[in-house]
Amino acid sequence: MAAVSIDHIAMPTSNAEKLISFYKSIGFTINDEAAWREGKANIFSIQIGDSKINVHPEGFTAGLRGPTAVPGCTDICFVWDGTADECKQMLEAAGVEIIRGPGPRRGARAGGCLPAVSLYARDPDQNLLEWMIYLED
Repeated sequence: MAAVSIDHIAMPTSNAEKLISFYKSIGFTINDEAAWREGKANIFSIQIGDSKINVHPEGFTAGLRGPTAVPGCTDICFVWDGTADECKQMLEAAGVEIIRGPGPRRGARAGGCLPAVSLYARDPDQNLLEWMIYLED
């Protein structure tokens, strides 16, 4: 047996409210937001297809996490299901500054052999975000 996908990653935040607002503005669903707000959950998560990002809010100390995990330490690449222009328009409409791209990139699909382009931005904690757009499937 071998690992076949990523279930979740985790990232800390210095401002949970800003992070929730940001990710909602670019179309993501926030899991367990109500339970977190009610104090019934220590964390919330950002859903991405069949994977998620567990967010460790300010003051989170329960559970396991990397000993040097601090807000802004995460570098995430999302796969965009559309064109680079559509992705750019979505980010601009949400007021997200694109810091690089679109430009050619090698993603993970087909061992890095499929042509792709990507755009880069940052979230409120300064995590690096990339949107990969595959040009062929």
